[in-house]
Order: sequence, then C-alpha cells, then structure tokens
Amino acid sequence: MLGISAAGSRKILAIVALTTAVALAGCSDIDDVMFGDSGSDQSAPATSDNSTPGTLSSDNVATAGTLPGSLPNSATATAAGPGITITAVAIEPGSDTGTAVGQKVGQLRADLTSLQDKITSAASQFSDLRSQAAQSAGGYHEAKAQITTRLQLGTTRGNPELVAQWNTAQTSLDELTTNINSLNALGTAIAGDSSRAHFDLDTIQATFNVSGAVDEDHRQLSVLEDETDQSIVLIDRLMREVSEAVQRQTAYVANERANLTTLASAIKNGELYGSELGSPMLASSSSIYTGGAPSGSALVTIRFDHPDVQYQQILYTALAQALQSRPGAGFDVVGVSPTRGTAAAVQLAQTDARRHAQDVLRSMTEMGVPATRLNLTSATDPSLPSTEVRVYVR
Repeated sequence: MLGISAAGSRKILAIVALTTAVALAGCSDIDDVMFGDSGSDQSAPATSDNSTPGTLSSDNVATAGTLPGSLPNSATATAAGPGITITAVAIEPGSDTGTAVGQKVGQLRADLTSLQDKITSAASQFSDLRSQAAQSAGGYHEAKAQITTRLQLGTTRGNPELVAQWNTAQTSLDELTTNINSLNALGTAIAGDSSRAHFDLDTIQATFNVSGAVDEDHRQLSVLEDETDQSIVLIDRLMREVSEAVQRQTAYVANERANLTTLASAIKNGELYGSELGSPMLASSSSIYTGGAPSGSALVTIRFDHPDVQYQQILYTALAQALQSRPGAGFDVVGVSPTRGTAAAVQLAQTDARRHAQDVLRSMTEMGVPATRLNLTSATDPSLPSTEVRVYVR
C-alpha cells in the first residue's frame, strides 16, 4: 500500500512514455479545465473535429520542425516512399489495321494510357502525403519533447509557454488527421482505377473472340493484355501501401491524442506523469470490469489532513504498476470520512470525503484511465482523524 502522510512529500518522477491506442475525449474548455488560467486572453477553435476543443494563443508557440521534403517523381516513375517504387508501364504504340477490331484496340490503348496517367498521379500524391505526414509528426514530437523536458526539469503550474507548445503539438495532430482523410480519398480513387483496369482486361480478353480481326489485331491485343496485367499489379501494390499507411497513421494519432490528454494534465499540475494509462491495457485484455464493493488492501491511501495535498505523481506510479501486472483491472475510488464530533461535523467530513474522491477520480481520468474502469463510492471509519481517499484494484 502506498500512503501519503500529513507531511506528504511531493515526488517528481520521469516515466518513460508508453505507446497507447485509445484516445480520450477532450474537455469542453481546455483553457479552464485542463490548464487553468495561463494568463492569455486569446483563444481559437481547434481545426479538427477530433481535436480537443479550444486552443490558447501565445507569442511563444514553438515552430514545428520539418523533415526532408517530398520525394522526387517524374512522368514515368514515381517514388511513393522509402522502399516503394511505382513505375508507370510503357504503352507500346500500335498501327491502325483498318478493321473494326483494330478500332477497338485503339480505344483500349487510349484507356490504358489514361489509366497510366492516373497511376502516376496517384503515386505522386501518395508521396506528397507521406512527406506531409512526416513533417507533421516531426513538428508534433518536437513540441512534445520540449514540453516533456521542461516538465522533467520542473516548472510552474499551467505554464503558458508549455500551453503554447501543447497547442502546437495538437495542431500537428490535426494536420495528421487531415492527412488521413486525404489518404482515404486517395484510396477510394485508386480502388476506382482498379475496377476500371479489371474491366478493361475483361474487354481485351473478350475482343479476342470478335470475328473480322487480322493477325496484327491479335498481336496488339496480346501486348495490351500484358500491359494491363502489369498495370493491375502496380495498382494493387499502391492500394496496399495506401491502406497500410491509413492504418498506421490512424493508430498513431489515436495513441498520441491519448498521450496529449495526459500531458495536458501534467502541464496543469506542473509535473511529469508519464504516458496515458488505459489503452495498452484495454488492447491486451478481454476481461470486463463490473464494479462492486472494494475488498482487501488499498492500492493508494491519500490522507487529506492539510490543504493542497500533492498526490498525483504517487497515484500515477501506483496505477501504472497495477495495470502492468493486471491489464484488465478496474478501480474503486472510496472517499472515507471520520465519524467523530457533532452531527454537523460528521456531515461536513462526509461532504469533504466525496469532494476529494471526485477530485482523485478526475485526476485518474486525466491520466488516461478509462471512466468505464472507475467506480466512485463512500464509506466511514471512526478511527480516522481526517478524511481519506482510498483506491482499490478490482
């Protein structure tokens, strides 16, 4: 059991960030709820529906870092990213044989040439989007690293400089969300090109059976069939790469939004916690927390026997250890009040215990513990000299 005594010391620990996969909902007013009064009177709405509502304006906003620019591309070969090369198929020109089949061959060749242009354009767009994502990710991690460094060294509560850097990090994640939307749109367009390529291939194969063709018509049809097959291979490869990029970036943004929520709480309190607590535990466990009365020894006991008890860091450390050993765990937060004194004193103590328990539960959600894993109750203990909040593992 971890306890905070009357002379509870304030501990600041550097916790290595954990990768997470579930983003928590943002507060409705990030200025007041997450950071408190930072001294700035300017605000602007977030640029994405997925972002935390509200941002703070500051002259000290960090400039987003950049990674190397977009990869080179040309009309015939486009580098869609490291290790990914999409080279357009060279379409062999053909002569008009003067037959009806020859005219159809010319139409099919024009369609395939147009499809090659679309493949090249899609690969170039994919390259640009990857480059933009790298720049946004670099800007995000630069701002996040600056915040983490300041918190690790120690800083004031709700430091407006850190708030500005937090807003910069959030903006970078918003840019990544926009990038994901663009990748989804690109994937839809490529899927349409794939359908057209398969339709053209079926048409080419059917044209072999049309009467009235000369040998040259069949030779050109054979070339077109091979070129269409190669084009389908390129399209399928590009579709796969775009799909994988969407999945990676979606998981990444969800992870980092959860981490950013925890970081906001750390800025509010002026000390470093660590990563968001809930997501990896949820991803690795199928157990369900159903609540119920607490039993056994408390994981953490926080004694509120003086004002401004600093319990957040010790609470975070205990929660992280508990979730590492029991990923499916839930938590009971119990406000315990003494029963000494007059009836009015007992009632006042019960009110204080409920308020402190609500504060502890709110801190736990800000640290990343899903609200569905938490249960708030109250109890009394005649032996207590002051109110306590006990956190039990379930």
